[in-house]
Amino acid sequence: MAFDTQQINKQRQNLSDYDEIWVFGYGSLIYKVDFDYIISESAHITGFERRFWQGSHDHRGTPDNPGRVLTLSNVEGARCFGRAFKVHHTIFEHLDHREKNGYLRHETDIYLSDNRIISGLVYIASPDNAAYLGQASILEIAKQIFNSSGPSGANRDYVFELADALRKYQESDEHVFQVERALVELSRES
Repeated sequence: MAFDTQQINKQRQNLSDYDEIWVFGYGSLIYKVDFDYIISESAHITGFERRFWQGSHDHRGTPDNPGRVLTLSNVEGARCFGRAFKVHHTIFEHLDHREKNGYLRHETDIYLSDNRIISGLVYIASPDNAAYLGQASILEIAKQIFNSSGPSGANRDYVFELADALRKYQESDEHVFQVERALVELSRES
């Protein structure tokens, strides 16, 4: 699959078929919302865990030195916290561009904070996309993040802001917090 998935995403769902459209954010959309939305609330999806396995050639890194950002990995029984946004279908022009580096839109059940379950969309970068970096040790992930930056800023800031946001919502994510701790240690050593 190509790096730029915008055209593929336009063919995946007919957005005008939805009475209402929700999108689930599990990474930077928890703390950095750069689009208009109708309503937003805390939510979660099941069967997935966050992992720093996706390369970022366009936001938190460069083609020569890609950063690492989040994607979702299927894990039976897992719960992934995030934010749900009710949006107009026109916002996907922006979101498809923002998430163009290997992410595809998938339909999923979103569990809202008031116990409602709604159908929504989530962007996931699967192992078959050209920017996928895959599994690595926490230290290897942290070193790559520590040494990467791109047009959206230092890759480590992505981790620190996400970890802070998760704590703000009183949510735990051991993978994110392990990478954060490794980055702090690398900062002390440099």
